[in-house]
Amino acid sequence: QLQFVESGGGLVQPGGSLTLSCAASGFTLDYYAVGWFRQAPGKESEGVSCISGVDDSTYYANSVKGRFAISRDNAKNTVYLQMNSLKPEDTAVYYCAADHTFRKVSGVGVPPDYWGQGTQVTVSS
Repeated sequence: QLQFVESGGGLVQPGGSLTLSCAASGFTLDYYAVGWFRQAPGKESEGVSCISGVDDSTYYANSVKGRFAISRDNAKNTVYLQMNSLKPEDTAVYYCAADHTFRKVSGVGVPPDYWGQGTQVTVSS
């Protein structure tokens, strides 16, 4: 059974940093594109960042470009999202998702096939 375990969320002050982890079990992430999505209360889900399973190319939403960095460690079967210079508007539940199609994990069109359970990130003073 394909599963993700997300961790690293929490409460942080504006300007602070967090690193989210998405550990896969039941399958190998190597050839999957993996993305991070977020959903704030009352707002639609937003594709934040994703990384290709083919060549490690990446995508970032304009709202996080220059502040967030996605990476993967295939030996640990884990994808990370380093979040710096956090703002109150980054507050949301963050989900990781995987698919063989890069377009899906970038948040365009049909959603990815596999999803984690989500981790809360709250940016507040």
